[in-house]
Amino acid sequence: MFWINVGAQNESYLPNLDNYKDKKVYVFELKEEIFPAAWRKCKNALTEAQEAGSDVFLIEMNTYGGLVNIADSIRTALLKTPMTSMVLIDNNAASAGALISLACDSIFMVKGAQIGAATVVDAEGSQLPDKYQSYMRATMRSTAEVQGRDPLIAEAMVDDRIKIAGIIDTGKVLTFTSEEAFKHNFCDGIFDNAQDFLETLQPNTSNVQYYESNFMDKIMAWLLHPAVSGILLMLILGGIYFELQTPGIGFPLLVSIIAMVLYFAPNYVEGLAENWEILLFFLGLVLLALEIFVIPGFGITGILGIAFMISSLGLSLVGNQGFNFEWVSSASLIRAFGTVIISMALAIIAMFGLGGSLLNSPAFKKLSLETSLPSSNTLINKENYQQIGKTARTITDLRPSGIILLDNERVDAVTSGAFIPKNTTVNIVDFRENHFVVENNDAFS
Repeated sequence: MFWINVGAQNESYLPNLDNYKDKKVYVFELKEEIFPAAWRKCKNALTEAQEAGSDVFLIEMNTYGGLVNIADSIRTALLKTPMTSMVLIDNNAASAGALISLACDSIFMVKGAQIGAATVVDAEGSQLPDKYQSYMRATMRSTAEVQGRDPLIAEAMVDDRIKIAGIIDTGKVLTFTSEEAFKHNFCDGIFDNAQDFLETLQPNTSNVQYYESNFMDKIMAWLLHPAVSGILLMLILGGIYFELQTPGIGFPLLVSIIAMVLYFAPNYVEGLAENWEILLFFLGLVLLALEIFVIPGFGITGILGIAFMISSLGLSLVGNQGFNFEWVSSASLIRAFGTVIISMALAIIAMFGLGGSLLNSPAFKKLSLETSLPSSNTLINKENYQQIGKTARTITDLRPSGIILLDNERVDAVTSGAFIPKNTTVNIVDFRENHFVVENNDAFS
């Protein structure tokens, strides 16, 4: 591990970087919140830099922080890398950004930049209980010790109870300006801007390589956007609903499956969706299917199925590790489940508002893959409408679709709402496409 010997002569903040003139430098920009997407890109950048034979891994940082567990993963990777790690703080290295900066072998800052304010807070900015602060204090302290920096100063960036004479009084969380950080060995040099630093570090541009976000990075960032997640949730729920309203397997089920893949896959890759959370969704789907197609009525199986599905969709949006929710704040859970519930509400509104017109639209008819049971001889002519008002008897359960016996003919039918069991007398209330719509006739047994 190489250390830069910084001697501030004549109040100069510019270090001697001549030892790096013949080194290969890899530049990774970390100018976003420290979320799973940032960790994914950082891992890719470290791998690419090592494979390219880079000597220096440089992070250009400007962040207000993010998730502690993600920052800790980046910290660990930087401490283990065989390359010399540097960070140039271009404006902000707050909270999780401060921890990542401390993990680097050398810290440089532009004029006016800041580092510190690493207190653990929730999504609303409220300070979390002391058990969270204790972990962050220890992590900041140990990281500073490894890199030869004052561990008490690092701890003061988390805990407002720490007093350091001449630096910070109690009641305040420590944040250094670039000049203060340089004075107390938390910065190894100050530059006017990022370009000046890079030209000083490595004037030969052929020895500088930049991490370039690929197509997958952009797709993942787009799919993980809360608005997109909400739309995918609506498509999942709406697709299941519309599929249950049409006989056979068709376009709604395909839409729902594609939306499930696009919803779970990015969250799984980014470490948000755990294996058990995805399995929980499909378990809920199976329970709901059992309730609809096997068990008469609607009871505990259906309720559990819906509960499992909602839980899975919500938990897939938070950064728990396995069954450990220690670092998941209540605000994060509320935000995640709020997204799911709002999406469900919008999906329900769309179901009732657009359901009938969509199912009967010409575009939907072309996309729907309609099938009928081999034993069914569906009547498809104008005489079907003359059957409205007649009674028939169900041959199969209607959940909501099935087969009825009408004038000794086996025909396709769907309910207008509730489940109707086998051997029930029903009224014909409508005819849509190739199936009758029926209601339970309580006057018959």
